[in-house]
Amino acid sequence: MKKIDLSISGMHCQSCVTVIERGLSKLDGVKDAVVNLTTEKATVNFDESKLDETRIINNIKKKGYEASLSTKSSADTESKKRKAEVDHMKRLFYTGLFFAVPALTISMVLSMWLKIKIPYEGYILWALATPVQFYVGAQFYRGMWAALMNKSANMDTLVAVGTSAAYFYSVYVVLFTNGMGQYFEASAVLITLVILGKLLESVAKGKTSEAIRKLMHLSPKIATVIRNGKEQKIPVDDVKVGDIVIVKPGEKIPVDGTIFEGYSSVDESMITGESIPIEKKKGNKAIGATINKNGTFTFKAEKIGKDTTLSQIIKLIEDAQGKKAPIQRFADVVSAYFVPIVILIAISTFITWTFILGKEFSLGLIAAVSVLVIACPCALGLATPTAIMVGTGKGATKGILIKGGDALETAHRLKYVIFDKTGTITKGKPSLTDLVPLASVSEIKLLEIAASIEQGSEHPLAEAIVNKAKEKKSKLKKATNFKAIPGHGITAKLGKEIYYFGNERLMAKYNLKVDRQAVTSIHELEEQGKTVMVLGSRKKVLGIVAVADTIKETSRAAVTKLQNMGIFVYMITGDNKRTANAIAKQAGINHVFADVLPEDKAKYVKKLQRKGKVAMVGDGINDSPALAQADIGIAMGSGTDVAMETGNIVLMRNDLLDVPRSIKLSRMTMAKIRQNMFWALFYNTLGIPFAAMGLLNPMIAGAAMAFSSVSVVANSLHLKAKRL
Repeated sequence: MKKIDLSISGMHCQSCVTVIERGLSKLDGVKDAVVNLTTEKATVNFDESKLDETRIINNIKKKGYEASLSTKSSADTESKKRKAEVDHMKRLFYTGLFFAVPALTISMVLSMWLKIKIPYEGYILWALATPVQFYVGAQFYRGMWAALMNKSANMDTLVAVGTSAAYFYSVYVVLFTNGMGQYFEASAVLITLVILGKLLESVAKGKTSEAIRKLMHLSPKIATVIRNGKEQKIPVDDVKVGDIVIVKPGEKIPVDGTIFEGYSSVDESMITGESIPIEKKKGNKAIGATINKNGTFTFKAEKIGKDTTLSQIIKLIEDAQGKKAPIQRFADVVSAYFVPIVILIAISTFITWTFILGKEFSLGLIAAVSVLVIACPCALGLATPTAIMVGTGKGATKGILIKGGDALETAHRLKYVIFDKTGTITKGKPSLTDLVPLASVSEIKLLEIAASIEQGSEHPLAEAIVNKAKEKKSKLKKATNFKAIPGHGITAKLGKEIYYFGNERLMAKYNLKVDRQAVTSIHELEEQGKTVMVLGSRKKVLGIVAVADTIKETSRAAVTKLQNMGIFVYMITGDNKRTANAIAKQAGINHVFADVLPEDKAKYVKKLQRKGKVAMVGDGINDSPALAQADIGIAMGSGTDVAMETGNIVLMRNDLLDVPRSIKLSRMTMAKIRQNMFWALFYNTLGIPFAAMGLLNPMIAGAAMAFSSVSVVANSLHLKAKRL
């Protein structure tokens, strides 16, 4: 079996996807074919002994689409392609606006409302509507033709047939009657509105390559290696497996490998999401693109290029974003049945009036056009985009950015929400939580000594202690003889006294006894997921200082709201079970995934997806694959650009209460869409029999069609009044 990726252009809606997939599945030798409308890509698995790439591509071309083997183009190239598509849709929209607005003004405002008669009004409107119909609306004719060739109908068919009926009937009216009762402005405005929806879709699709491009930019460009006994700076792409790589303070680690000399702490937050730097020594793994803080170490390159952790994360995002969209557009499903039926009714109406009843040709034509006009997809076409536009607009005013209709359509069916721990449920920054004096020192004195010792350090734990001292307005002294002891802690001198600050091993190293009471306190604090440090002088242990990444103020309330909405809440983290369970308990979460490696987060999302729709909430690069894999990725606004680009929903206020709000907004919006669909189809279905019986002329049919659209828009606007 062979697997190929294809780039496909010319797809307009979900039915285009269905046409291509059906065509490919009928080819002898094709095992499976998945077409993705958003990424405009197809993945085909086939038996190369029965089939080749050329036949597969030709099969797609026969359906009316362009196809070619997908090349490994750069993210920048893909971004340019998306921009060109958006620019093209903008040109079409502005062109439509340029002609449709004057047409609507002349026909509705001047002629109908103000009763101002304009010479050659019909010809002027004809001239204004023609470029919209055949230039701006050309893609709908192409889509209709492609669907016709494949014996199907889609939204393009609805738009093309409906607007063509209005347009060509209007031409007939201008040429062969007194010019009253034309519908040029209706066809021009409808096409312009549908193009606006296509433009919004193109903008949303353009976000796909942004996440990949930003990830690629994180990778360092230069590496320092030892070759022929000398240090050399070379491009990262030239590093080979087995090379000896040196990393100095402040530098990015170029590739993955194992440290064999040196000691340092490394900021791995961009990969792991954890805010506290990880201590690294001989035997530890070095991860490419992470940042070395304050030491120098040497490691052996083991994974380069596409095998590095960062490259694997990029690949996971590409795979997840390339998966088939879960939502099939309801309007396209309806159109597949609705349009052929309407066309048959219109033809039957014309034949009945003209040939069976023997009435005038114009009477049969007017009845048939009335059927097509009342069935014109204005309301059906507006039902979804108007509700989505109002819903996303309302969300934006509340700091909830929803990056596409699919997100709103999917979020209302969520059954599970998975929260990343660090920076999402927690603040992502350690803060001092406990001061436990053990000798004749006060809490204030204990904090003052600890902060004085740590004020020269850049470690986040030190920063937390110093910040608390500043908050308490403690008077800090200048430390001397500062010395870091790897794996133990630090020692420093304040005046004439020497102090030791670190773990129990540091106390034992300097023969300082930690009594039973202190050990009990240490264990209790550690059970709560806190990092515990012991402070001692030359003679005795003075006290305990605990630092932790505390949960956000709104975390528990957000979890409770989600649970009340019938949603199961999970927490996922790379932390050990003890720390994870401590944080989960504080947040009111009953289900925890602990000890999860960054590259495995997406796997846990997949497991839950077997049971129902899943949302992933996160803020770090390590969350991006899981955000992309989830049915809905919800990114915190304080997180990395990559997480924000990958997520379907971005919470700009960094408030977890916006997670249940965004789901509630989705539910409200979907309710409006269903109501809109009902009204759109109700008017159409109710009006068609009256039009076929000749009880509706095209003007009344047009008015009913307009009223249907107005009711749909008004219903969508009612969303603004709803509370989140």
